[in-house]
Amino acid sequence: MIFKTIRNYSFFFSLFSIEKILCYNVFRWLCMKKVAILALHLGYGGIEKSITALANLLCDKYKVEIICSYKLYDEPVFSLDERVKVKYLIKDLKPNRKEFKTALKKHRFFTAFKEGLKSIKILKLRRKTMVDYIKNSNASIIISTRDIFNFWLGDYAKEKTLKIGWEHNHYHDDYRYARNVSRSAYYLDYFVLVSENLRDFYAGRLINSNCRCVYIPNIIDKIPRVTSELTEKRLISVGRLSPEKGYMDLLKIYSVLANKHPDWVLDIIGDGSEKERLEKFINNHNLNDKVTLHGFQNKEYIDKVMHKSSIYVMTSYTESFGIVLLEAMSHGLPCIAFDSAEGARDLIDSGMNGYLIKNRSYVAMIKKIEDLMGSRETRKRVGMAGRNSIKKYTSEVVSEQWYNLIEKK
Repeated sequence: MIFKTIRNYSFFFSLFSIEKILCYNVFRWLCMKKVAILALHLGYGGIEKSITALANLLCDKYKVEIICSYKLYDEPVFSLDERVKVKYLIKDLKPNRKEFKTALKKHRFFTAFKEGLKSIKILKLRRKTMVDYIKNSNASIIISTRDIFNFWLGDYAKEKTLKIGWEHNHYHDDYRYARNVSRSAYYLDYFVLVSENLRDFYAGRLINSNCRCVYIPNIIDKIPRVTSELTEKRLISVGRLSPEKGYMDLLKIYSVLANKHPDWVLDIIGDGSEKERLEKFINNHNLNDKVTLHGFQNKEYIDKVMHKSSIYVMTSYTESFGIVLLEAMSHGLPCIAFDSAEGARDLIDSGMNGYLIKNRSYVAMIKKIEDLMGSRETRKRVGMAGRNSIKKYTSEVVSEQWYNLIEKK
């Protein structure tokens, strides 16, 4: 009888404890500040990948919602934490640049005209719906990811709202672009830049504004426990197949290497407008058995290919940050890039944790790749130096920088 009574009391207290925990969690959730991230869409792209990573980072401490102008695909391309909410402002309408370009190319002018009208309608709706959201938002913190959103956030947000702009693009000596971006941030509280050079540049341009420029780098999701063995004769490059990424340059460089080192192959992961042109070059130069265009792939797939690779090559003309370089370094791959990519200059200390090639020299790039091909010891030394240099970009470090910024006001 005594033991039965004790068991009943134990059961009662366990229920009470569970109820207490549930009440605490509900209370904690209600007290959480809300963060809204303004985005154009959640399709392919470096900015969209960074938005997803930030949302996943912040949802441990805040209620997070991504506000998208329109929906490109049925689901966000990059994996989102289930706690993150997504809201689309424009329903059942999205731009189709590929259809528009194809229609022009094939002289289907009625289709091109129809797509053009749709794009104009989307632009009008984009402004109206986003401004309406900003005016009526109950978010404590709003983070804008586009210069046009910066203008609207500065003009229409409630006074108590913490207004943060987040700039990923480099101005690339385009001072007209830089002037517009500076103007867009003038009435914000903070302007977050992904490199120290960009922070210093915009701080000089916003010297008469109350907006404070802050450097917070992009995030690498996680550093793999096991690095690549660097034994397989594979080069790899990952990114959007668009002109500024320089993949035609990479194929020209590789075609020279393939003649001298026929046992080395090249993997290119990504999709985009240059795909047909690249395929044509591969066919014309008989590289079908040596170059693989994998198309767009998820992170798990990319990690598997990187783990089997031995050298990472970036041939971008411009690159604001270069998340893929971080990912390659995390696998212990030695990285080599043209120094025209500003993001590569921020991450690589040439000769130490990677290599930067000046003046987009094909000859110098080929020579340095051949040096790495010829020495696994060099690959290991440079690759491990790169891996050790990226710890400041982990979520643990970067999250604290975001938390500190958000809690300042």
